[in-house]
Amino acid sequence: MWNIEHCSITCCNCSRVHMHMHKSDEKYREIVIERGGGGGSEDSPYRDTNQFPKVMNKPIHPPIETHFLLPPRLPQETEKPASSSGLKSVLSYPSKVLDSVKRLGKSKSMERILEGTHDPKDEQNVQSFRELLFLEDQLPAKHNDYHTLLRFLRMRDFDLPKAKEMFLNYLQWRKDYGVDTIHKDFKFVELEEVKKCYPHGFHGVDRSGRPVYIERVGMVDLNALLQVTSIDRFVKYHVSEQEKTLNSRFPACSIAAKRHIASTTSILDVKGVGMSNFSKPARYLFMEIQKIDSNYYPETLNRLFIINAGSGFRMLWKVIKAFMDARTLAKIHVLGSNYLSNLIEVIDPSNLPTFLGGSCTCADYGGCLLSDKGPWKNPEITEMLQAISAAEQTNDEGNGDLASGDGLMHDPENGKFAPPKLKALEAAVAETSKKIDALEVALKDTKMVLRGLAQHIKDMNA
Repeated sequence: MWNIEHCSITCCNCSRVHMHMHKSDEKYREIVIERGGGGGSEDSPYRDTNQFPKVMNKPIHPPIETHFLLPPRLPQETEKPASSSGLKSVLSYPSKVLDSVKRLGKSKSMERILEGTHDPKDEQNVQSFRELLFLEDQLPAKHNDYHTLLRFLRMRDFDLPKAKEMFLNYLQWRKDYGVDTIHKDFKFVELEEVKKCYPHGFHGVDRSGRPVYIERVGMVDLNALLQVTSIDRFVKYHVSEQEKTLNSRFPACSIAAKRHIASTTSILDVKGVGMSNFSKPARYLFMEIQKIDSNYYPETLNRLFIINAGSGFRMLWKVIKAFMDARTLAKIHVLGSNYLSNLIEVIDPSNLPTFLGGSCTCADYGGCLLSDKGPWKNPEITEMLQAISAAEQTNDEGNGDLASGDGLMHDPENGKFAPPKLKALEAAVAETSKKIDALEVALKDTKMVLRGLAQHIKDMNA
């Protein structure tokens, strides 16, 4: 379902559904349906970017993490004692959490992992984007982070006016849809029943540390789904999961992998799916999902494996491709029934359910697609993210910018994190305001003097 970026596949024989595809007016390139076996491309963040050629004169950008890799740690770095400054001083709750942070190495480690190493060219583009939005008073502090702005720039091939239009539409949608409070206001109590008729979920990570998302499309029962929930509620659930992926899953995976993670690896099992699955209810649900994914959550897919693609799906695939852009198509691998070798090249068998040829059953959770297995379920990592989130919330309330963890300190009186840089900024603003007031008074006096001088000159010439 989600994080198949602008890609989506809808299927239904009036009793089945699947979603996520990106509609586009652009032409698309042909995707060869593989029968499995044979090696896929190397799933490494260090891949040569030449592997992502221009398609129909549109650049196929490499994975979004490519420019955010941490530089190799030098041997002497591991010998230096861990500093207590930066984010490690922020995470001074339980000792076990602090210990886990210390294991990350230097004081800047957490910041570097979550923020990543920026490509200089991307940094310049993002800065230009910020300046454009700021000059037009359209740069909110809450969504002014580097990675959000970069995703919209990449989606529009770094065309600033187009990226600005897309970004502003995104901000308006978040306001209208109540996205910022959806995690508090919306409770999808029917999730367990929904998963019985629509098997899907996140399960573990790939070999590079990205979250793995799985759907068993051929087993989806749309009629049963619409009996336990509505389309509107399902779409809202989808949005809440997208937000959870951005705000929880990606950061947790980044901490676990010790490098910046910003995209997913997805698997769609389309066994038994064909043209008869493309029903009217499915198409409507699909269009709602794809509109949200393509417009508001761009550039979050690393690669997608469509497995068990039979002859029926191949006919459907010809229709589906018309709704997808070239950049998304370049990330998709359509495989037959002999798909396992392709999957285990990218995903360790321990992170693959047994129904996909892996070794995991998640027996304690009633099945792999019910477990939501992943680093985001690790208690220590969760506490770290909660601490960082609390600091960010404090900064947002003061219109601050959490650009660096070094500017944070704990305030024991109110239990929040008070950023000294923000306080210093407020003091500087207050001082500047006083100077402006004084200048305004001086300007008024100057105007009076000039008026008097002008009148004197006029009288002399009379």
